[in-house]
Amino acid sequence: MFLDRLLARKSETSAARRLYDSAVAQGRQPTLYAQMGAPDTAEGRYEILTLHVILLIDRLKGDGPVAARLRQGVFDVYLSDLDAALREMGVGDLAVGKRMRKLGETFYGRARAHDDAFEVLPDLAKVRDVVARTILHGVGALDPTQLAAYTARVRECLAATETVALLAGRATWPTP
Repeated sequence: MFLDRLLARKSETSAARRLYDSAVAQGRQPTLYAQMGAPDTAEGRYEILTLHVILLIDRLKGDGPVAARLRQGVFDVYLSDLDAALREMGVGDLAVGKRMRKLGETFYGRARAHDDAFEVLPDLAKVRDVVARTILHGVGALDPTQLAAYTARVRECLAATETVALLAGRATWPTP
């Protein structure tokens, strides 16, 4: 009994890591930056990664207790990765906690904004607004239309991915 629970947790942790790694790989697609206008900066890459993690977590909503644990696992890996990145960039131990708290607040704000925007899909107006405000940081010269359409495509693609595949750590991502 104990061993079964331990193995199940290890499997969930492994699946969460694979899903997160696939979100990282998807967020590194050059098209997102070169053609869709995402800033190719540390901040821009953070925003694109956060978008993909939000989309994964959104997909796993309402799929039962195993999916709920996987959602939490993906989020935990995301936070752990951000913590490691901050430390790698030389942020001191005392400042990491404050930065992580701010990043967590930012994540939840982004997730709420995307949830609201997803409610009115296929109308992309709210998604465009969220993309313009978060990823493009309100830079008026940058058109959020392509990134908004891409966000909707990713959501559709993940929705079409069977839950059993996600629980095994396999997500299907569209070509940007």
